[in-house]
Amino acid sequence: MKFVSTRGGAEKVTASRAIVMGLASNGGLFVPEKFPQVSLSELEAMIELDYPERAAEILSKYLTDYDREWLLSACKSAYAKFDGDPAPLVRLDDGVFILELWHGPTCAFKDMALTLLPYLLRRGCDLCGIKEEILILVATSGDTGKAALEGFKDADGVKIMVFYPSDGVSKMQKLQMCTQEGSNVNVVAVKGNFDDCQTAVKEIFASADCVEKLKEHNIALSSANSINFGRLAPQIAYYFSAYLDLVSSEQIAMGEEIDFTVPTGNFGNILAAYYAKRMGLPIRRLHCASNENKILTDFLETGVYDTRREFYKTTSPSMDILVSSNLERLIFEVSGRNSKLCAKRMDDLKKLGRYEITADELAEIRQTFDGGYADEETAVEAMYDVFVDVGYTMDTHTGCAMKVAVDWFEKNKKDETNMVVVSTANPYKFPQDVLYAVTGNDVKDSFKGIKRLHAATAMAVPKCLSSLKDKTPRFTRTADAKKLFEEILEFIKK
Repeated sequence: MKFVSTRGGAEKVTASRAIVMGLASNGGLFVPEKFPQVSLSELEAMIELDYPERAAEILSKYLTDYDREWLLSACKSAYAKFDGDPAPLVRLDDGVFILELWHGPTCAFKDMALTLLPYLLRRGCDLCGIKEEILILVATSGDTGKAALEGFKDADGVKIMVFYPSDGVSKMQKLQMCTQEGSNVNVVAVKGNFDDCQTAVKEIFASADCVEKLKEHNIALSSANSINFGRLAPQIAYYFSAYLDLVSSEQIAMGEEIDFTVPTGNFGNILAAYYAKRMGLPIRRLHCASNENKILTDFLETGVYDTRREFYKTTSPSMDILVSSNLERLIFEVSGRNSKLCAKRMDDLKKLGRYEITADELAEIRQTFDGGYADEETAVEAMYDVFVDVGYTMDTHTGCAMKVAVDWFEKNKKDETNMVVVSTANPYKFPQDVLYAVTGNDVKDSFKGIKRLHAATAMAVPKCLSSLKDKTPRFTRTADAKKLFEEILEFIKK
């Protein structure tokens, strides 16, 4: 399997090279030359496999230059760090299920890929004969940063630097990052929002001058954001696993179509579901859930992607994004893989703040996707209703997804297709907001929120979050988005 850039060029690379590079040299995102197929008979054979075995099967379809047995070993090692089943499926009601993706080391769905990515990257360097030290740059809206830090801490031959919006993450997310252990890690707050962080990091990747200066220090750049195919590929696996769990529990018959509702900001999580569908997984529709920053909802309705709008800070900060990087991969596909057109649209986005797709392209997208959103009030209502009705506690991002799923069923009352709502974070990552949603009580302190939320729900408190109370932050620097490369140079010289 070779990989090409969404923005064209003659560059065709192996999976290992795509993972090590992170981003194509022309600024495009790597995509597979074609979508590998999984037949129903292959799906049937995967039912009896455990999660690491299922993940290795799906990854082997894309990462063909990695040894199959090595992939299985890496998946077993990575997912052994999880608390039980890495991706359990919980029945909420007739035809409605929750896919819990937050049982990893940092209590967020980003662990599903970022516990595995260090193995893929290190092996990728070996396969590509790369001897330089790797510098991982990460822009985060909250969860990716901690998951990447935890995954790469003290890794041989790797340094990792995370940038987060100074006032755009929850207190628990900030504490998780700023107290991170490891001799090869660094965390810097950035003045601005997530889009400022992400844009600055992308510009560093695209700058020949920055790349050359890092080479002088024997350092090569890579990314742990979902622009890296090595981040995206492991996410495809949990959609297959959820489907297989529905079949094995006799909730559906093999071959029966299902829907997923996915809370998304950077479009990576739901794009992985789209890739699964393109591979043959029986998915009918993908419901894209946003918060008040509903740029994706508007795009799926109008075909116009316009960032020139008000930015909202919400209680679902990982979705507070206006530039959804992974949408570029979908645009590339529905344009007939027209890389020149894709590149022009991304250039328009950068220069004009908007682009527009054709009516035919929008019609093709809407055959699979629809969008909805929850404002702060309706997200709280969705969280409260589920807690009162069935005793299930969900985080704020999952609350947005639940609101969109409920809206779909209200509009389509005769729809009997099974729905899986993707849950992306442990509720204790946002204790005050979840406490308010389920009890109406408001507390100022995150750790008091944890205590009272536990009293209200009896849900187990993850030690990795409760222990943050006794940790002293290691990283306290704040920088301007235009000066991130200066921060990088200072870090690598240490």
